[in-house]
Amino acid sequence: MHDPSSVACGDTSSRKGRRKLSGGVFDWLEADAERVIETSCAWVFLKGERALKLKRPVDYGFLDFTTAEKRRWAVERELAFNRVTAPAIYRAVRRVTRGADGRLAFDGEGEGEAVDYVLEMRAFDPADVLAEQPDAVDGALAEQLGRVIAGFQAKAEVRPQGGGVKALGFTIRTNNENQRAFAAELGAEAVERVIAATDAALAAAGPLLERRRAEGFARRCHGDLHLGNILLQDGRPVLFDCIEFNDLLSEIDVLYDVAFTIMDLGFRGRAEAANRLLSAYLDEAARSFPADLWDGLAALPLMLSARASVRSHVTANQGQLGQARAYLAAAERLLRPPPPTLTAVGGLSGTGKTTLARRIAPLIGRAPGAVVLRSDEIRKRLLGAGPLDRLAPSAYAPEVSARVYGEMLAAARRVLAAGQAVVLDAVFLRSEERQAAAALAGDLGVPFRGSWLQGPPEMLKHRLAARRGDASDAGPATLEGQLDMDPGVIDWPILDAADPDAAAARIGAEN
Repeated sequence: MHDPSSVACGDTSSRKGRRKLSGGVFDWLEADAERVIETSCAWVFLKGERALKLKRPVDYGFLDFTTAEKRRWAVERELAFNRVTAPAIYRAVRRVTRGADGRLAFDGEGEGEAVDYVLEMRAFDPADVLAEQPDAVDGALAEQLGRVIAGFQAKAEVRPQGGGVKALGFTIRTNNENQRAFAAELGAEAVERVIAATDAALAAAGPLLERRRAEGFARRCHGDLHLGNILLQDGRPVLFDCIEFNDLLSEIDVLYDVAFTIMDLGFRGRAEAANRLLSAYLDEAARSFPADLWDGLAALPLMLSARASVRSHVTANQGQLGQARAYLAAAERLLRPPPPTLTAVGGLSGTGKTTLARRIAPLIGRAPGAVVLRSDEIRKRLLGAGPLDRLAPSAYAPEVSARVYGEMLAAARRVLAAGQAVVLDAVFLRSEERQAAAALAGDLGVPFRGSWLQGPPEMLKHRLAARRGDASDAGPATLEGQLDMDPGVIDWPILDAADPDAAAARIGAEN
């Protein structure tokens, strides 16, 4: 059983002298365990496929486990919260009772006195945690993860008393205090620069954060969504070990929740995965949240930076000073974002628009790159279909397509206004569609780059016939219809669909 609660609490002290504080429960559980994992918040006792988690009787200010009743409260919440996302892992709360003969037992009846409470879980291989295999997070898994997180948040309890300036400000103040405590190790000047920039960013984002809180974006979230708390089981990501001990850390803005995953992927060099996760998350979240979802991106640099700052003092506390300084540098860099741009990738079906869009998006604008707005996904969303559901031919009627392009440009406007770059991924077969994209950039005063992919029809037909598991419903017949249409004058640079490397290099050189 992997227990990453040290990430939230810090693993700072030894086990010596603390066994007695658990009323003998530690020794009783250890006697039957094959292995014991210790953090400053808990002990985890492993035997076979079972893991027993005992909260330690400690008080760190942000959590208090000093009495059996407080520990019961914590493990019951931990069970309830985590069963939402990981029901196969979290099993039950077990009472540890002491009988008249002084012996300890689980769930003793009669006169058995409850002396403590233990969370029973299913053990799993630590190698299955994404933090142990970040390179496994490819584009497909990143997209799946983004949609899983958005789906979880959509069903999460709305907590209007959470989120906003209060919740994020609590974390930022904690970051400031802890970073100053390690100023000698991290560099005092760098620490003060990050603190000043973070405080200024929080003040600027305050009205937006409060508006989002009032609009339902503050929810009972996971609270600690770094890769160490995401498990890959049977090819699916499983979120586990959410924060249960302090509502200020879990009743937060949904975007701040997913920001931890995005930051962690980016810091580990998985820029393409971080980018694709964000785009998939936003497409999925847009199915449940109001249109103001896009506006929240204005606070994303602050949220990413705050998450990096969390890791800077946690890793410093663990003695990993090189890592800590790198996280601090990332926190500062994330608060200096470049301005947004608008890029459009057009071309007939099968030319590789989506592949190219996803390839260039991480290179454009601020972290984690440009949001990819894909017409195929928007069409499915507008019609209430899943990303991979097949639509009837009527879904591609001209009036529906006009609605799709309108929604795509409306979302792009809000994303760009929030400071995030955008890549539009659509056929753009009609000249007025291409003109509308360029006009949007002009209206907002952002640079615009359009590219048109072109290739031989036989190659495109072959690609479409081989396509599987994609949001696009286009097939060879779709291409035939497009070939019969006159696209008008293509005034965007024409790129060779047969050479995606050259196409990506050309667009990349312009950004």
